Amino acid sequence: MSSSKGETWTVLRMLEWGTQWFADKNVASPRLSIEWLVASALHTKRLNLYVQFDRPFTSAELAIIRDFVKRRTRHEPLQYITGSTSFYNSEIKVAPGVLIPRPETEELVEHILNNHDHKPTRILDIGTGSGCIAVALAKERPEWEVHGIDLSNDALEIARHNAESNSVAVKFANADLFRLHEMGTHQWDVIVSNPPYIHHDEAGELDPQVKNYEPAMALFCENRSSVYEHIAAYAQATLTEAGKLYFELHLEHEIEKEPFFCRDLCNVTIHSDMSDRRRFAEIFFHQK
Repeated sequence: MSSSKGETWTVLRMLEWGTQWFADKNVASPRLSIEWLVASALHTKRLNLYVQFDRPFTSAELAIIRDFVKRRTRHEPLQYITGSTSFYNSEIKVAPGVLIPRPETEELVEHILNNHDHKPTRILDIGTGSGCIAVALAKERPEWEVHGIDLSNDALEIARHNAESNSVAVKFANADLFRLHEMGTHQWDVIVSNPPYIHHDEAGELDPQVKNYEPAMALFCENRSSVYEHIAAYAQATLTEAGKLYFELHLEHEIEKEPFFCRDLCNVTIHSDMSDRRRFAEIFFHQK
C-alpha cells in the first residue's frame, strides 16, 4: 500500500485496493476483511463506509490501516486485530487467549433462552473462554444467577472484563472440566458447554486463521468422548430435577450413540444450526 506524492487515499480506493490485495494473498473473505479493518480504523460501522466513499484518510489513519492489513495478510483473525466482536446482544473483547465467538454459538444461547422461562435460574458455563455465553445469558435474563468456569486465567481475565463492560453480574472461577467434582456441592438448572472437541490429528483441516492463532487449549482434546462424558457425569450429579445440559458438538460426533448417552437415564435431542448441520445436544437426565 503506497502512494505517489500528491495522491490521496479515499475510502473507496482503499476498499477496492484491499479487496484485490487480500484476494491475491488468499485471505478469507477479502471484501469483508478490508471493510471491517477500515471501519475499525475510522471507529465507525461498516455500513457507514458506503456514504463516505470520497472521504480521505489522515496519515494517522493510514498508519493504522497499514498495520491492520499486514496482520490480516498473515491470516490473523479480524476479531484479534480489532480487539472485539459482536455476540448476541453484547460487545465482546477478544484476544489470542480466548476462542473467537461464533455465530453458531449465538444459536446455542437462543436455544437456552427459548427453553427456560424468566424465573430465577442457576446457570453454569463450562469452558467459558471470553465469557460470551455467560454474558449474553446474564444480559438477557438479569434475574438469573450465572457462573462461568475456565482453566485459563488469561481467559477468565477477559471474561470478567466482558461482564463488567456489558454491565452484567457473572461469577467466574478457575476450574478444570476433568476435575469438576472438586467444585463442591452445587445445584444447577442449566449447564452449558462449548468444550474443546477437535482431535489433534484434525488440525490440518482447520483454516490457518484458526489453527495458527486461536488457543489450542480451547480447540483441541485427546478424546472428545471423554470430554463430553466428564461434563455429563457432573451434570447428572448436580442438575436440578428439571435441569438440562447443553453441548455444542463436533459436526461428525454422534454423541447420542455413545454408551453413556444412550442409556435409559438420558434423553438426548440433537438440534441443527442455521446451515442444517448437527450442532447442539440438549440432554435431560431422568434419574438424579
